[in-house]
Amino acid sequence: MSMYSDCIRRVRISPIQAMAERTRQAIRGGRDVVDLTLGEPDFPTPEHVCQAAVRAISEQQTKYTPINGTVELREAIARKFRRENALDVALDEISVGCGAKQVIFQALMATLRPGDEVVIPAPYWASYEDIVAVHDGVLKPVSTRLEDGFLMRPEALERALTPRTRWLVLNSPSNPSGAAYTAAQLAELADVIQRSAQRDFWILTDDIYEHILYDGLPFTTIAQLAPSLRERTLTVNGVSKAYAMTGWRVGYAAGPKALIAAMTKLQMQINSHTSSVSQAAARAALDGPQELVHSSCERFRQRRDLLQPRLDAIPGLRCPSPQGAFYLFPSVAGLLGRRTPDGTVLDDDIAVANHLLDRGVSVVPGTAFGMPGHLRLSYATSEAALVEAASRIRAAAEALQ
Repeated sequence: MSMYSDCIRRVRISPIQAMAERTRQAIRGGRDVVDLTLGEPDFPTPEHVCQAAVRAISEQQTKYTPINGTVELREAIARKFRRENALDVALDEISVGCGAKQVIFQALMATLRPGDEVVIPAPYWASYEDIVAVHDGVLKPVSTRLEDGFLMRPEALERALTPRTRWLVLNSPSNPSGAAYTAAQLAELADVIQRSAQRDFWILTDDIYEHILYDGLPFTTIAQLAPSLRERTLTVNGVSKAYAMTGWRVGYAAGPKALIAAMTKLQMQINSHTSSVSQAAARAALDGPQELVHSSCERFRQRRDLLQPRLDAIPGLRCPSPQGAFYLFPSVAGLLGRRTPDGTVLDDDIAVANHLLDRGVSVVPGTAFGMPGHLRLSYATSEAALVEAASRIRAAAEALQ
């Protein structure tokens, strides 16, 4: 008899973390590896945010907080939504968790029934698949094309919706592709949702990369664009990416009061609340100077423009230029079927990623994101590392037979 529940058997080891750990082991073993696996800004957390945490400690803000976050942080989140997204959100419509991942986990835990379908454009963040699986839901990916910039077409969404649809998940800008919807494109999707005969489903919009957009593209979120969908929409965000605060573990969401209450009920039994010190830091990030947000975005744009053309020029790769986030998602279809110098056939993207690791570059196979035949490369690292990575990838491709 198994000592573990069915949900444990349904969940994979994170393929992103698995490749990151292989990379760490290789480096510990003395290998020279350029690590492009993790989506983590390499900039320091802003000083005023760190000082807010120090003050919180010195002022003994180290006790239990409300399950759903301190009033002060939720007020800062409400101000952020008004200031940046034109959304008026009440404090009891806000959920604060240990990262956006926990917020998403609790939302699906509160609503999914066995067999419920979760519609997600592919490629998608790898964790969505496992969060759906652990709650006995059914992931229903909607295929996108490189030629369309990995954006979901309205007609594809319309075909995907069924009476079993419980959630539609939108992530713009996207991890792993960097795809971002314009207001007009998002309006087309909203129109499909509003016209659909399948109306008994929620919309989750994962806006964690909101502030990492390029080439003048303005950010739009669906609750802002289509107010009639507000009562069905959970707008998820956090401080990890925009403020280089991945380790502080603060995510948040705004949504209908009843949904937030259900999520809070679950959090009460999971971890009670997010660290009081981290909450004080997050409040300072949201309310404080925003210069780092803008300067970081510009640095990421420069890195995109440094790495993307180098990869796109490598025979066997096709690498579109993303509109946001800090990932490239090239197709490696032109490398499949070829042999490495030791005779190994590259029969899929996993084999290609292994070949690159052997050559000193660590990336994540596209299979992890629901789109085989691609790789995800994070360019949240130094310019020198990116130039070296591109050189090694070219050499690895040219070594194939």
